[in-house]
Amino acid sequence: MSSSPLAARREETRRALRGRRGQWSERGFRLATLVAALLVLAVVVGLGIDLAWESRDAIARFGAKFLVTRTWDPVHQQFGALPYIYGTIVTSLIAIVLAFFVGVGAALFLTDLCPRRLRTPLASLVELLAAIPSVVYGLWGIFVLAPLLRTDVEPFLHRVFGPIPVLGSIFSGPQIGIGLLAGGVILAIMILPTVTAIARDVIRAVPVEQREAAYALGATRWEVLSRVVLPYARSGVLGAVILGLGRALGETIAVTMVIGGRPQITHSLFSLGYTIAAVIANEFAEATYQLYLSSLFELGLILLAITMLLNICARVLVWRITRSAVGTVAL
Repeated sequence: MSSSPLAARREETRRALRGRRGQWSERGFRLATLVAALLVLAVVVGLGIDLAWESRDAIARFGAKFLVTRTWDPVHQQFGALPYIYGTIVTSLIAIVLAFFVGVGAALFLTDLCPRRLRTPLASLVELLAAIPSVVYGLWGIFVLAPLLRTDVEPFLHRVFGPIPVLGSIFSGPQIGIGLLAGGVILAIMILPTVTAIARDVIRAVPVEQREAAYALGATRWEVLSRVVLPYARSGVLGAVILGLGRALGETIAVTMVIGGRPQITHSLFSLGYTIAAVIANEFAEATYQLYLSSLFELGLILLAITMLLNICARVLVWRITRSAVGTVAL
């Protein structure tokens, strides 16, 4: 009888110690996750501050004119970023348009149309594209894609769209196989695994009840995919596209090898061009004086700003789409 109160007190002491350990473990976990989040934020902020500091000479010399000037002349110390901004945006838009249709179509095929025994091998094959080094894409672009564009694709586009007043200027000019169109196609192939894999996961997450209800009402497979599955998964698909676009903006080696390396602004997609990442990679080692080097750093700062602005706009857009979708379901 005397040992019973003692055992009870021991058990109560053990429970108190476990509770304290649990509280300390919870606090430690929260602190660790907070440190990780702040570390990521510090890296981004520190990168921006470092780029801004290194580009201070170019900012002081050219100011806002750096963004709208077309001249890039290291000999006379005149630098402008507009041709590189133009080339970056054009090639990225070409890439995201192509990757969107092909990637979402491939995701729909892998989730709803492909035979079950082929889904895993085909999905693995698509994701394998992400493991190929960018320099291999560049070599493939030079020796395979460029001749194909020069002999088949660009003449076909010129014949079809050339007589149309607005599109004629876009698909005009010398058909040499390298240029803005080639850079956009290379980027589309490189971001295709990202768009396809994320869109596939999002589409697979659509509840089965949504599909079954549509089929029960007599909908065809096309109607189910276009009116039920894609509207339900549109926020996730948009997120996949934005992630792919973020990679396209910063891709360097493959685009450098097929875009031509000419800083110019032109309406034709067949013309040579240049991107921000490509000019930094090509000319960083040649920057022999401070203003030249500072201008390259400012290009990097502009690219970082474009990427951050794109991600902010994408988050706002995804939030609005998700909110409208939730409101529709609630109604």
